[in-house]
Amino acid sequence: QVQLVESGGGLVQAGGSLRLSCAGSIRTFSNYSVGWVRQAPGKEREFVAGISWSGCNTGYADPVKSRFTISRDNAKNTVYLQMNSLNAEHTAVYYCAAHWNGLQIVATERGYDYWGQGTQVTVSS
Repeated sequence: QVQLVESGGGLVQAGGSLRLSCAGSIRTFSNYSVGWVRQAPGKEREFVAGISWSGCNTGYADPVKSRFTISRDNAKNTVYLQMNSLNAEHTAVYYCAAHWNGLQIVATERGYDYWGQGTQVTVSS
């Protein structure tokens, strides 16, 4: 069982930045691919970014490609999402999720095996 804990969300002004963190609870967390999925008010969950077990491969949803960067530090069992140039459209609950096949980036909101509880990101205009 993998437990995921997100942190780093909060209230930020438009144009600002936030860095989200996702901490995995088990030693083999580095074997998993990890993704960030968000859910805005009144909308379905949508894939944001994903990263393979090694960090060598990443994938992004088109709307965030130039603004967000996903990375990981396997020594710390942590995956990050750096979000820059935020605007109101980025307001959502951001979830961290893990997939057992570390080579596969799951570029949809489905297909993940484990989920965190989410962290709220609110961008004020």
